Amino acid sequence: MNLLSCDLEYIKDQTTELWQEAQGKRFFITGGSGFFGRWIVESFCAVNRLLKLDASAVVLTRKPERLMNAAPHLASDPSIKLMHGDVRSFSFGVDRYDYVVHAASEGGIPAREMLDTIVQGTRHTLDFASACGATNFLLLSSGAVYGAQPPSIEFLDESFEGAPILENCHAPYGEGKRMAELLCHIYSRDFGINCKVARCFTFVGAHLPLDSHFAIGNFIGNALRGEPLQIQGDGTPLRSYLYMADAVVWIWTMLFRASTLRPYNLGSDQPISIADLAQTVAEVLSPGAEIIVAQRPLPDVSPLRYVPSVRSAKEDLGLTIGVDLREAIRRTAAWCKGQDSGGDKS
Repeated sequence: MNLLSCDLEYIKDQTTELWQEAQGKRFFITGGSGFFGRWIVESFCAVNRLLKLDASAVVLTRKPERLMNAAPHLASDPSIKLMHGDVRSFSFGVDRYDYVVHAASEGGIPAREMLDTIVQGTRHTLDFASACGATNFLLLSSGAVYGAQPPSIEFLDESFEGAPILENCHAPYGEGKRMAELLCHIYSRDFGINCKVARCFTFVGAHLPLDSHFAIGNFIGNALRGEPLQIQGDGTPLRSYLYMADAVVWIWTMLFRASTLRPYNLGSDQPISIADLAQTVAEVLSPGAEIIVAQRPLPDVSPLRYVPSVRSAKEDLGLTIGVDLREAIRRTAAWCKGQDSGGDKS
């Protein structure tokens, strides 16, 4: 049984009308073995099958064995072809494509390599889109392009003109994504590619690492192992979390319907503090679990915020949030438990 079957049915129901133009079309997807890439490929295969689109996709990944081992049903899907390559240097070939989804974005690597992967990878993928005749290109950018959110701004909207502070350790990622967006502007102007831009914030769902720098993933991992939930800071920062089934609905909608070069925030506008997030995870998965906070809040210091305004996405594209945070936590945990028990890892 596919542990994501309900989510995939939901994605199909929410996007059916969008796919009419994709009948028999060819897609190229980068970053296919990553967190976002897995969801994109999984949803593509499901929708293609359920709607009988006769579409196909080539999925670029540096680690095809990861996808083949973790999701053999995707690797063997007849509509999918895996391409082994680096996003900065993969070979073009002579095949034609209709849509390009650029989801490759490497984290956890040295700053110089990260910056090069984002910038040169985007440029190379845009060169590919131009060469293969693709007229629709979706860049998965990031809310990191805005830099730090001022405490006085409750929700970041797309008109905010901030930027990363160069001394900040996260600046290479944010600046890389800014450059990637600039490249989209240049290629749209020079080559007529319809570049769409989705600025991604924070998410929860299957495939999210439970032992990395994602607070919600760490909390879910703690709860599933029966451990205390560990908050590394003081618990005051505010974040918001969109479930990946909703995120994928937004991604496909932006590819097919967003205006060229009109950036849209992709995320939830329902803020929650890290401390309250830990409490929510405990209530849903491990009632009574201990919550350990490493630091005390500093007096008279406003909490850090990273919360988008998604009014434009809702008003322009008719997008909604269908899965609330508690249900998102339950579904993510259920997938993780199914994976641990040897069930279908899809």
